[in-house]
Amino acid sequence: MVNNDDLSKLMQNIGYTFKDDTLLALALRHSSVVHERMINKNESNERIEFLGDAVLELVSSEFLYMHFPDHPEGQMSKLRASLVCEPSLANDAKEIELSEFINLGFGEDKSGGRYKDSIVSDAFEALIGAIYLDGGLEEAKKFILRFVLNDIEKKAIFHDSKSLLQEFVQNRFKKSVQYEILSEKGPDHNKEFIARVLIGDEPMEIGEGRSKKAAEQAAAYQTYIKLKL
Repeated sequence: MVNNDDLSKLMQNIGYTFKDDTLLALALRHSSVVHERMINKNESNERIEFLGDAVLELVSSEFLYMHFPDHPEGQMSKLRASLVCEPSLANDAKEIELSEFINLGFGEDKSGGRYKDSIVSDAFEALIGAIYLDGGLEEAKKFILRFVLNDIEKKAIFHDSKSLLQEFVQNRFKKSVQYEILSEKGPDHNKEFIARVLIGDEPMEIGEGRSKKAAEQAAAYQTYIKLKL
């Protein structure tokens, strides 16, 4: 259950104070809470997440249009997709510790729901929707610029790190890229994996993630950055 202290802490994290904090509470309320309490399904964050998704698309599209005048439509679409995809938004949410404030049903929480990218990214978009309703487009835009549209080059590389590394290694070294899982720990609902890149037989950088794919992607990113420097 999210209390007033939780809401105040999250507002400090995001740098925005709600005039109507019921909007913030709504953005944090996952559908599992609604189902368990058997209340109106519209009391979950799904509708406000729908709104936040639209605001995010508008602001990110305008930003890319204004800041990348040489990018054609297809390139802007690809870049926007890398910035607003589920894993990227879930990663952005870590900066504000959003997962700790999501209001989940008991069963969903017990199964590790607050660490699922799908749930966290939806809550992040719902938060954007809540800020938009409470403070208007300019306040939502400030939030998006601060937490989503920052360090774009790094985020774009991270999103495409496995394919970028594969292409780079094939062109430069004519070798294959493989991945090995070095370890996995934690309960089934909250696993943590460590992966390593192998170029040919040579071990390279390692990465961590809550899935094998995420750990491999992190390892690929670290390896790609090291080889490019």
